[in-house]
This record gives sequence, structure tokens and C-alpha cells, in this order.
Amino acid sequence: MIERRLVTQAVVAMLAAASGKPVGHGAIPVGAEPPYYLLTVVSTTVSGAPLADESEDLSVVYQVTAVSGPAPSKPGSHADADQAEWLADKARAAFLARDPGTGLWLHPITVAGAKVFDRSLDNEPGGSTDSSDAIINNVQRFRLDLTPA
Repeated sequence: MIERRLVTQAVVAMLAAASGKPVGHGAIPVGAEPPYYLLTVVSTTVSGAPLADESEDLSVVYQVTAVSGPAPSKPGSHADADQAEWLADKARAAFLARDPGTGLWLHPITVAGAKVFDRSLDNEPGGSTDSSDAIINNVQRFRLDLTPA
């Protein structure tokens, strides 16, 4: 059985490394100022093998919220829609960018005992873009499909 917890840890590590920005799993990253990402599990399904077999595939949909907002350490700073879109672009590249020569993903998601065999943009529900908001965000959902290695 593929442990979702391990997949989530690998996704947090990959997104932080690929974007250079803090990533919080279900909460604001500790000590982080905007910009940062929030990662939330939206759904999980298993398929393939019978329930008695622990070799089933796993599909997980993650919601990645790119957060732009005022930095408390920078008086007069404010949320910026352009920054939120820039963060969203970085997240899409982290999850979906491939090497044109090899076809491999540029940013591996390494999970012990499992292999990510597909990644996709599940949907993009949008976010807040009102410049008068203290926080501006962009929301995307990515589906990862894994199989036991």
C-alpha cells in the first residue's frame, strides 16, 4: 500500500525546492511571510488490485494555493495579483514541466516504494484577485497517480 502521508511529504519537498518558496501542509508555513504556498489534500482514491492485495495504485488530488500578501516585515507592502499569478505559474512548472529531450519531469517527486506515473492539472478553481484584499491567492488542483515500485 502506498502511504499518502509519504506522498504529501514528497510533494511539499518538491514544490518548496522547485519554487524556492515556503510550503505549508494544511497551514501557513511556520514563520513564513507572503509569498508562500498552502497544500491541501482534496481527494484520494485507490484502484487496480483487489482490496486484499496491497499493491493498488493511488490517485491523490492536491490543492495548491499560491498566496500573495503584505509582508509584516515590509511596511507599506500589499497583496499583488501579478505575484499570485507568478506563484501559480511556478507551481504549474514544478508539477508539470518536462525535459524536452527525455520527456521526464523536471522536478521529481520521490516516494519510497512508489512511482509517480502521471501528473495533471485537475482544475483551476480560481482565487481572490481583488487588489483591496489583504491577501490575494490563486488556487490550482493537481492530480498525481502512483503505482507501487
